[in-house]
Amino acid sequence: MENRIEEFKLQALDNPKFIESALVTYKQNGIKKSWEVVKAHDSVAVLIYHKERQSFVLVKQFRPAVYMAGRQDGLTVELCAGIVDKPIPLVDIAREEILEECGYSVDSADISRITMVNNAVGFAGTKQTIFYVEVDESMHTHNGGGIDTELIEVIELPVSGAKKFIYDESIAKTTGLLFSFMWWLDNYAKIRVKNKG
Repeated sequence: MENRIEEFKLQALDNPKFIESALVTYKQNGIKKSWEVVKAHDSVAVLIYHKERQSFVLVKQFRPAVYMAGRQDGLTVELCAGIVDKPIPLVDIAREEILEECGYSVDSADISRITMVNNAVGFAGTKQTIFYVEVDESMHTHNGGGIDTELIEVIELPVSGAKKFIYDESIAKTTGLLFSFMWWLDNYAKIRVKNKG
């Protein structure tokens, strides 16, 4: 994946599309307090398991905030994910993201909900609903990569390398991805029985 970053600079945010910053003031147990917060969209994320290749289908992309925080290349490995920005069921947003980012066409009925977690609780507190789906090559319709100017690389990680990946600090990754791997490894036998039966 080519990742040549040039002319990177911070500037004031005018007319934000995805976030809104604010100062919250409140009283807690009679004491006046304040806190800087960001209002942002909730999101969905999907752990995709490729049955034939016994691997996880993941995405790699450039994240400006990660680059700004000092990670040299700003690239992260993540679950397929997207923001909740339309009034349709979350599972349908997940299905759309699987197709757009990873190129797999799946039915919403085949996507299972794992759980909902809170992200960035110190300043945003957004909710992310995590889903799970299994795919095979018959569902692969295109190479993925996202839409518009998104630059997303679809990668696969063999299940056999998941535990090592979890603890590899040289790879920037999300907590949702780590949680999903641990969930899958803990439930693998039960998942297989359910999907075969």
